[in-house]
Amino acid sequence: MLNSSPRNMKSPKRDVLLLAGLTAAALLVHGYHFGAEDQAIYLPAIRKLLDPSLYPRDAEFFLPQTQATLFGNFIAFTVRHTHLSCAAVLFIFHILSIFLILLGCLKLTRRLFAEPSAHWAGTCLIASLLTLPVAGTALYLVDEYTHPGAWATFALLFALLGVFPGETPEEPVDRSRFRTRHLLWMLFWVAAAALVHIQMAFYGALLLAFLLIKMPRRAESLMALTLLPFRSLWEPASAAWRKAARTRTEHYLLLWHWYEWLGIVAPLAILEGFARLARRHKLPRVEYLSRRLALFGLLGFATGLVVTIPARFERLTPYQPMRTFHILYLLFFLMAGAFAGKWILRRSLWRWLVLFVPLCFGMFYAQLQLYPGSPHIEWPGVRDPNPWVQAFLWVRHNTPQDAYFALNPRFLKLPGEDFHGFRAFAERSQMADDVKDPAVVALFPNMGDIWLKQVTALKGWNHFKAEDFRRLKQQFGVNWVVLEQPGVPGLDCPYQNSRVRVCRIE
Repeated sequence: MLNSSPRNMKSPKRDVLLLAGLTAAALLVHGYHFGAEDQAIYLPAIRKLLDPSLYPRDAEFFLPQTQATLFGNFIAFTVRHTHLSCAAVLFIFHILSIFLILLGCLKLTRRLFAEPSAHWAGTCLIASLLTLPVAGTALYLVDEYTHPGAWATFALLFALLGVFPGETPEEPVDRSRFRTRHLLWMLFWVAAAALVHIQMAFYGALLLAFLLIKMPRRAESLMALTLLPFRSLWEPASAAWRKAARTRTEHYLLLWHWYEWLGIVAPLAILEGFARLARRHKLPRVEYLSRRLALFGLLGFATGLVVTIPARFERLTPYQPMRTFHILYLLFFLMAGAFAGKWILRRSLWRWLVLFVPLCFGMFYAQLQLYPGSPHIEWPGVRDPNPWVQAFLWVRHNTPQDAYFALNPRFLKLPGEDFHGFRAFAERSQMADDVKDPAVVALFPNMGDIWLKQVTALKGWNHFKAEDFRRLKQQFGVNWVVLEQPGVPGLDCPYQNSRVRVCRIE
């Protein structure tokens, strides 16, 4: 399956073709979902950059999280200057981010292992596991939609190359041989990551420091975790903030299931095993990276316990110290795949098939279960059969730009809705929801009272009558609602489909 000739395996053209094929395969396995999950936050911000008149009533629920980086500006700039649709640009960016992540994986494995089978097996394993959950953090290695985290991940992989200069896996990490150009390389890529995702850039920079700092061999003590001085960190907590923050159960370790705790302990133990195996087989860089990663994971775990158990530190939970496990998981599986390629897969086609075909099928099946009401790949420009998305698109084309909507505060989790954001498709303002909006409130507590007032007003949504919707209009100015079938008597509903009605409040 793989030609072991270094000349062939390191041909740039060959690499590009193989990585392009892997990228296409990854898209087919993991799918693509436009306007879903975190795009319910990022996509409205991009649309508002393109048209500032949008979202006159609710921009505070997505702008604060997106204004700290330039990701939305990059997308909006591209849309303006290419005249492509926002959906097309985001799809292209998603494909490109996967390609660059796999390129970073390939380059890094070449700094750690000598065998081409190890390089490509590690890269293939990452391509197969892009949507693997990271312990109980509610993170994936790479999301199944365009996300700034994917671009930060690519940049951090390239930054890690500076820790292992030169494609000489047998050469140990020697800090005395680092040159200014290596440090500048790392700083450049960390800065690039910070432009799109500050939080990931911070933890990536922390890992680089952890890899570069000199520690006693046996007493490699843990460093204290510091936090970037985000202004919102010092905003006082309130009862409304606590209610919003506690909807993010992934921030609270004591709320994790036992198998999610296993996702912490098992990789750390196996990384120590990797380090011993690498020492036995004279792979000094792999040994070094494995041992430091294990300690880095312990640091994140310890800090996660500190900020989530004592009540006085609860204000720190939105900064998610367990995010350290995102880069840890990526590098862990990259090395695991490389070890498999080096000693098990080698050049045997059937072994490659036995490993990757069932694995890819399992990941494909898992994605189908996560988005049962949507196409596996939501191609830009192709009509989406999801009835919720159809209703949101009708709203965009048939209601005034200043229309103000109310929806079930947990509509994103309703069967068949598949986490598609209303704002992302409808381009209209909506009252606060109880699924995505709390994530922004957790980071920016000054919005807590507004959020709590609105979600409290929507409490008991499933039992609302026409007079309850008129109360929302009187209290908040809401003049439209999106309801599940069969709707509510007494409302004028100019649009309906098999699942949803869009109704006007008179």
